[in-house]
Amino acid sequence: MKKFALVIMLAALLLAGNTSAQAGVDPKLPEYKPVAGISGSLISIGSDTLNNMMTLWAEAFRGFYPAVTVEIRGAGSSTAPPALTEGTANFGPMSRPMRTTEVEMFEKRFGYKPTQVSVAIDAVAAVVNKDNPLKCLSIPQLDAIFSVTRACGHPEDVTRWGGVGLTGAWAARDIAMFGRSSASGTYGFFKDNALCEGDFKPGISEMPGSAALVLGVAEAIGGIGYTGIGYVTPGVKALAVSETTGGVCVEPTAENAIAGDYLLSRMLVVYVNKNPVEPLAPMEREFLRFILSRQGQEIVVRDGAVPLSESVAAQMRQMLVL
Repeated sequence: MKKFALVIMLAALLLAGNTSAQAGVDPKLPEYKPVAGISGSLISIGSDTLNNMMTLWAEAFRGFYPAVTVEIRGAGSSTAPPALTEGTANFGPMSRPMRTTEVEMFEKRFGYKPTQVSVAIDAVAAVVNKDNPLKCLSIPQLDAIFSVTRACGHPEDVTRWGGVGLTGAWAARDIAMFGRSSASGTYGFFKDNALCEGDFKPGISEMPGSAALVLGVAEAIGGIGYTGIGYVTPGVKALAVSETTGGVCVEPTAENAIAGDYLLSRMLVVYVNKNPVEPLAPMEREFLRFILSRQGQEIVVRDGAVPLSESVAAQMRQMLVL
């Protein structure tokens, strides 16, 4: 199934990167040192999950280069490919890989594929109201809550909290579902990996962004939603997830994401238009070099995601010829 292939791929990349299962910044990452003559427009269009991170990176980058102007728009991962293809953005952050059709659209215009740069690791968490006593849900249970198709194999639909084992007053309490729009990469990731590529139920409250989703769950006693782990607040609780009902529950922590043990782990990426036979433009080159530096990965940690190891960052720099 796709989710297991994703976990294996992520684990292999991370272990090859010698992360040592640590969430801290790799001391081997190089310090970013500015160069002369950098100016231009830094325009980022794409993932809401990466919106805060891109903003923090851009603010720190402007500290080195005040002549750079910045525009960050985080309306969803699906907005990144057309923006790069049409030339209205020079960076396309995404919380999922581009689809084949999106790559083909770009390649048809430029004659080469867009370049995907890994920038951080994330865990998508199932979050409930902080007062909910539940601690863990299986993939089939998540599917039965959110999906009309139940492709993960749960025997029955789940609409109340008693359906996943809660008792007392919670047993008859209705589940209030919060989700994202189809433009969101988190929507697509959750659909593929938590719903086994099934279809979402109607009636899910569609929120415009991760912060709004978390607020909705915090304000609804029976609420449940899904978001990148960096958006979890004290008003909600991130649940552990198991592969099967009754199986081993794994918390959505940095260490478990790095080890590949948490099933809803993913790589966060930034796409850029790089002609394979030409160097990147100076501003684009320096911004990516900053992201892949010690200071850039410190911002990843500050935003609640998991930083890259120097080995993985070095692979990215080599690919980009930085």
